[in-house]
Amino acid sequence: MRGDQIRGRLFTRRAILIGAVQTGLFSLLAGRLYFLQVIEGGKYRTLAEENRVNVRLLAPPRGQILDSKGTPLAINEQNYRVVLLPEQVDDLEASLDSLNAYIPLTDADRKRVMRDFRDDSGLNAILVRDNLTWDQVAQVSLHTLDLPGTDVDVGEVRSYPYGEVTSHVLGYVGTIAEGEAKEDGADESMLAIPDFRIGKNGIEKQYDLPLRGEAGNVQLEVNAHGRVVRELSRNNPQPGKDLALTIDIGLQQFVYRRLAEQPGAAAVVLDVGTGAIYALASQPGFDPNLFTYGISQEDWNRLNSDEHAPLLNKVISGVFAPGSTFKPVVAMAGFEADLLDIDATVYCPGYLDMGDYRFHCWKHGGHGHVNFMQAVAGSCDVYFYDLGRRVGIDRMQAMAQRFGFGQKLGVDLPHERTGLIPGRAWKLATQGHSWQQGETLVAAIGQGYTLVTPLQLAMMAARLANGGKAVTPYLSRASGLARKSWPSLGFDSDNIDLVRQAMAGVVNEPIGTAYAARIMDKSMAMAGKTGTAQVRHVSESEREEGLASNDKIPWKERDHALFAGFAPIEAPRYAVAVVIEHGGSGAHVAAPVARDILIECQKRKLA
Repeated sequence: MRGDQIRGRLFTRRAILIGAVQTGLFSLLAGRLYFLQVIEGGKYRTLAEENRVNVRLLAPPRGQILDSKGTPLAINEQNYRVVLLPEQVDDLEASLDSLNAYIPLTDADRKRVMRDFRDDSGLNAILVRDNLTWDQVAQVSLHTLDLPGTDVDVGEVRSYPYGEVTSHVLGYVGTIAEGEAKEDGADESMLAIPDFRIGKNGIEKQYDLPLRGEAGNVQLEVNAHGRVVRELSRNNPQPGKDLALTIDIGLQQFVYRRLAEQPGAAAVVLDVGTGAIYALASQPGFDPNLFTYGISQEDWNRLNSDEHAPLLNKVISGVFAPGSTFKPVVAMAGFEADLLDIDATVYCPGYLDMGDYRFHCWKHGGHGHVNFMQAVAGSCDVYFYDLGRRVGIDRMQAMAQRFGFGQKLGVDLPHERTGLIPGRAWKLATQGHSWQQGETLVAAIGQGYTLVTPLQLAMMAARLANGGKAVTPYLSRASGLARKSWPSLGFDSDNIDLVRQAMAGVVNEPIGTAYAARIMDKSMAMAGKTGTAQVRHVSESEREEGLASNDKIPWKERDHALFAGFAPIEAPRYAVAVVIEHGGSGAHVAAPVARDILIECQKRKLA
């Protein structure tokens, strides 16, 4: 009996102990649940909601680029593409193998898709191939059940209807390269959209941000495995802004075709009063549509290895010795310094001797006695050697800079170059030698170190034609509307008139170098200056033996042909510059091109 009592008390104590432990554990559990559900409940509800709802970005349609009359130059076209949805792909290799049966995939395609899968957050579709044909779309759609995680998506792709004709104006778009992800003012979230494209060159790059628009988004409910259950909400993207240019596509086509007769050339035509660029062309061009889907290595190598540099916008990035097209600048420097008498004559025997060196005129037998008007019309080098010696390099450099040479003009295109207007300080700083008098003579005829862009030559012609106003070039019509007036360059109007008269004589007087290229219709008559710029040194022995004609020497050793001018003479409206690389004589090759362009401008009566 006593043993039973002892065992009962022992059992009771153990039961109480176990009950106390259980009560304690339950209290801890209840406390933890209270903490999680009540105190921290808001936090975990938020986390659960974020896990349940995924947000995917939607790319905005890129703004169109239009010419001055509203003709589309860069548009968006429907683009069918096949994508993979990461949350529905269990075996990426197997999915790609299955897809390859209907749409051939290259090794590069596979590597890119695998890289994108590794880098992707799982919220966006991964592009496999775009620009699908209708047959390919049908094949994928028909075999959807055999292709888990595969979807056909309809997007937009940039297209350039005029191809090469507008290549150097518009540029192109491309996928984002490393280092381009951050950009001032850009919505960086858009850069994470698969296959999102940005402007890479030309107008597309210059106005990339307003053309992009703003991304939209779609909220998707997903399950625990990340599969989409339903769409919760959608904010449609805001399209990019359309951009109207000053370019007239009809004139642009005319200029491009006219230059196509030469292996390498550049031309630009603009309004002398406003600076609006009506046409800007560089030959050869390239097809910007090649870059839309990602240019092939073969095409890229072909474009980069072409000696005629099709990817270079020669109007703003090509630099050339101006030759005699620079002589109006030297003349203005002489007039403004009161060192030029239009009636005084200089005798040209075909050369000018200075010390032990002989400086030759382009005309072997010389021009004889010539005054200012005759010297400009006939492009007498000896006259300008003499004028340059009296004016000096400092005044020539300062005058060239007033006309816009040696600096960026601020055109709304990337990669504009400054060219070079040499001077004493420049030579000492770059070559460690002082300036020599003979270099002044060479500079006076636009040779030596002097380098200019075709756009700068057109600007010189425009500033002379408009009476000395500091007009600058632009391509966006909106940019032009913001410019009400241009400041004066401070030239004496009589001096401007004299230089313009001399340039009219170049084309319209029988002694003028461009007389054969004159416009017969007097109401359309043009003025200008020819230039033939040497690209190699000609030795005295070569001169004595007689210079070989252009077609007898290698293309790259031939002279550049240049012309800069304006029309009509009585009321100037259009300025033009033409450079034909290694074309030979400016009078025989560049001037006829400029004539045809100026006739076309006046026929069109551009807005």
